[in-house]
Amino acid sequence: MSSQSVTGTSPRVRRPRALSPLREHLRDTFWFAPTGAMVGIFVVWFLADELDTAIVDTLRDAGAYDNISQLQSIADDAQTVVSTISAAMMTFIGVVFSISLVALQMASGQLSPRVVRIFIRSRITKATFAVFLATFVLSLLVLTSYDSEPDPKLVRSVPVVQSVLTLLMVGLSLLLFVMYVNSTLRMMRVGYVIDRVTTEAFRLVARMPVEVRGAGAMEDLGPETARVVHQGRAGVMRDVNIARLLRAVRHRPGVTLRLLPRTGDFVVPGTPVLAVHGGAPPPLRALRYTVHVGVERTFHQDLGFGLRQLSDIALRALSPAVNDPTTAVQALDRIVQFLAAVANRPLDSLRYTDRGGVVRLVQPVPGWEALVDLGFTEIRGCAAGSPQVSRRMLAGLDDLLLLAPEERREPLLRHRELLTVAVERAVPEAADRDFALRPDRQGIG
Repeated sequence: MSSQSVTGTSPRVRRPRALSPLREHLRDTFWFAPTGAMVGIFVVWFLADELDTAIVDTLRDAGAYDNISQLQSIADDAQTVVSTISAAMMTFIGVVFSISLVALQMASGQLSPRVVRIFIRSRITKATFAVFLATFVLSLLVLTSYDSEPDPKLVRSVPVVQSVLTLLMVGLSLLLFVMYVNSTLRMMRVGYVIDRVTTEAFRLVARMPVEVRGAGAMEDLGPETARVVHQGRAGVMRDVNIARLLRAVRHRPGVTLRLLPRTGDFVVPGTPVLAVHGGAPPPLRALRYTVHVGVERTFHQDLGFGLRQLSDIALRALSPAVNDPTTAVQALDRIVQFLAAVANRPLDSLRYTDRGGVVRLVQPVPGWEALVDLGFTEIRGCAAGSPQVSRRMLAGLDDLLLLAPEERREPLLRHRELLTVAVERAVPEAADRDFALRPDRQGIG
């Protein structure tokens, strides 16, 4: 079994950040950005209101009542615009996002339900929704600042700065709306969705350490002394807080933690999740909130989730209801790209060290054979009846055979042989068989 380690001296490895799981969890929610924007706009409005009050007080102290009257006139003209904005903004938000959700539902039905995550994690989508809501809240707050007192000597504040700020927010909303429509239309395109899935998968690969430990490195962990079971709700193991786990054994010499389930495994209460090697286990309070369980998998630490989504898209495309082999070929392009990127990387396990370079945590990840099976097995079962897909898969397997080291070619050769056998059984005509078994990177073109 090959494995990897993280050292504090390697320039190619970033030590795990304590807030990295929290950051990823917030990215998978849709409430945090709009809520933060509404809280922030309230602070901005309060500061703008104080500035308007300070301007009026300064003019009143200087006896410039005519200037105050001019500001009142400008604010009265702006009040009509602000009132229109407050009345129309929520309707505008509802209509825009309703249409977008319908379009997204159509895309998820044709590709995979898991593409909804792309919409939720989209920064432009969250920014647009947040700015829309912030503009609506700001317009309501500004309306409360208008003073009905006509006498410039008695007026407390003239919301000129607030009105200008509202108009700027409207301009920003329109700009983001154009960007949002463009992003939503791209999200309905097959190629864009597949590219986004691949990009997310490569971000995880880029964060993986590349140092190699020799074979048999699992034996140096010491004897297993205890196991820690999952005590929370049942669900998919989304990720683990690596920094918190390392802190839990920081002051326990010789103790190493080994994660038992892989990220993406479904765990139930009572399932062992951690094995302790070399000493007594840390107290349970130190291990609290280190394993995060949810209802679905995420990209954060799940090496196989990208291939899972690409495979799902290809299978949906090859189903009789959709019958779109070109989309399956596009998914195969990215599957081959991903496997080529990890063909020479050590897999199976990641090993994290403390500041002294001692291994303190071992995290399992899918091995090379598991990734190859995930990328090709299910698609291969549907490819026999589609020469476009079988030709592309053969070309992809041949490319990977050139890139993969000798010890990793066996699963590739196995899938190539099984695909050949399946095509020979499914296609009775010899000429059609020869055509379907001719490698082509474009399928049929």
